Amino acid sequence: MSVLGAVAGGFAGTLVLTTALRAGNELGLTRMDLPFLLGTAFSTDRTRAKALGYILHFVAGIVFALVYWLIFLAIGQSGWWLGAAFGLVHGLFSGTALVNTLLPLIHPRMGTPSTAATSVALLEPPGFLMLNYGPQTPLVSLAAHVAYGTVVGGFISLAG
Repeated sequence: MSVLGAVAGGFAGTLVLTTALRAGNELGLTRMDLPFLLGTAFSTDRTRAKALGYILHFVAGIVFALVYWLIFLAIGQSGWWLGAAFGLVHGLFSGTALVNTLLPLIHPRMGTPSTAATSVALLEPPGFLMLNYGPQTPLVSLAAHVAYGTVVGGFISLAG
């Protein structure tokens, strides 16, 4: 198993993930925009936030692929199917603990469930499984993360 396979898989997987999420947004299935969500942590300018968010999303995608690779190394096996399972867990973690619980604690422009009515947040809190961004959001997000994991697992397996 090659680290280059993980990096290439992370890039390709993030491309698939980001495209799927963007398509879900454009098709009206979700209002979630992860690059914008990430970018607004660093900029109030909407255009700059979106551009920065895409860069951060790709960096995070490669970092997560390296974590997948390390786990594959530790267990001694890899494959697209195992990557898909990791993607499902990754998507559940992202929609619950990461975006719903941890991100509002550190994101300076995101509201929380306890945000006062007098304060104005640039982003509403995502809610459990990001349901505040639409009822289809969990399905779109999980499908996109499973696709990401499938691509990453396949690249790592082929590079081995």
